Amino acid sequence: MPTNGEKYTFANLISEIRYEKLHRSYDIALRTVQIVEEIITDEEWKTAQELINIIKEQLNLITETLPFATIPTNVIRHILKLIREIYTTTYNAEKHKQAQRINDLQQSLHHLVTAHSTDSMGNFNQELVSLRSSLKDHLSEYKVELETAASNIAEQASEHIHSNEIILTVGKSNLVTRFLKNAAKTRNFQVIVVENAPDYKQGQMMATELANGKIHTTVVPDSAVFAIMSRVNKVIIGVHSIMANGGLRASSGVQSVALAAKECSVPVMVLSHLYKLTPQYVCSYEQEAFNNIASPSYVLPYSSGKVLDVAHVYNPVFDYVPPELVTLFITHQGGNATSYVYRLLSELYHPDDYQL
Repeated sequence: MPTNGEKYTFANLISEIRYEKLHRSYDIALRTVQIVEEIITDEEWKTAQELINIIKEQLNLITETLPFATIPTNVIRHILKLIREIYTTTYNAEKHKQAQRINDLQQSLHHLVTAHSTDSMGNFNQELVSLRSSLKDHLSEYKVELETAASNIAEQASEHIHSNEIILTVGKSNLVTRFLKNAAKTRNFQVIVVENAPDYKQGQMMATELANGKIHTTVVPDSAVFAIMSRVNKVIIGVHSIMANGGLRASSGVQSVALAAKECSVPVMVLSHLYKLTPQYVCSYEQEAFNNIASPSYVLPYSSGKVLDVAHVYNPVFDYVPPELVTLFITHQGGNATSYVYRLLSELYHPDDYQL
C-alpha cells in the first residue's frame, strides 16, 4: 500500500498483482472497490456518463497490462451497472418531484417555462450530491457483501457434503478449504487432494491445511485421478474465472479431473464468488489470449542439459473446462446450474460494459 498520504491507484493494484503481492481474490476485489470509491470522491465529474468514462479510461490500464486478471474488471463492470441504475432511479425521482410541484402550483405557461429552467439549474447540484452519496452507500453495501460471501458459501457445505463420503479436490483453494472445514463440523468424510502438477506445492499445502483441521486427507498424483475416481462421491474445486457460457478457466489439470468425473458419473461442484463470473467467451481463434504460459522449468529443469536445446516445452497455467462437465456452481446466492449463468450475467453487468 502507498504511504505518506499517497492515493492507492489502479497502477498500484496492477503492480501488486503482477509481482504477486496480492494473492487472495477477495483482497483484489476489495482494493478495486476502494479505488473506485476514491475516484467517485476525488475526481471532478458532473454527470453519471462522465463518471463512467473516467472509470473506463482507468480500467484500460488493467485490461492492457493484465489480460488474465478478470477479478478487477468484473468488479468494475458490476459497479458501472450500479452507477447506471442509481442514476436512473435518482433522475426519475427528481423528475417525478418536479412534475408534482408543477401540477400543484398550476402555473401559467410563461411561468412554467421560466420555473422549469430555474428548477433545472437549481436542482443540478442537489442531484449530483444525491448521486454521489447514493453511490457511496451502495459501494459500502457491496463491500459488506464481499466480506460475507465466503462465509455464506461455507455455510452451505452441510447441504452438499454428507457423512462417509469421499470428496476429491485439486490444488489449493482458500474457499474450498473453508467449505470443507465447515462441513467437517457436522460431517465425517474423507478428502482426496490431487497434487496439481507441475507445481506440486499447492496440493501438498492444501492437504496440510485440511489435515490440521482434523479432516482425513490423502494426497495423490495427477496420474492417479482416473484410477480412483470410481470411489469418489463428489468433486469440489475452486476456479480462476467462470466464462459466459458456463465453462471454466481453471488451473492446469482440472480438465482431466472433470473428464474422469464425467466418465464415472461423479458430480463436479464449483465454488466461486460472483466477481469471478466474466462475460467473456472462449473462441477457437483466441486460445492464446485465453491462456498464459508459465516458465517451463517446472516441467523440464534447467539441469536437464543438452535436451533443452532440442525440446520445446509449454507449461500452460490454465485449462478450459466446458460447461457440460460442470454439475453445479455454488455462490453466496446458492447453487445454480450452468444454464443459469446467462441470467446471472444480466443481473451483475450491463450489456454496454461486456466489451471494455
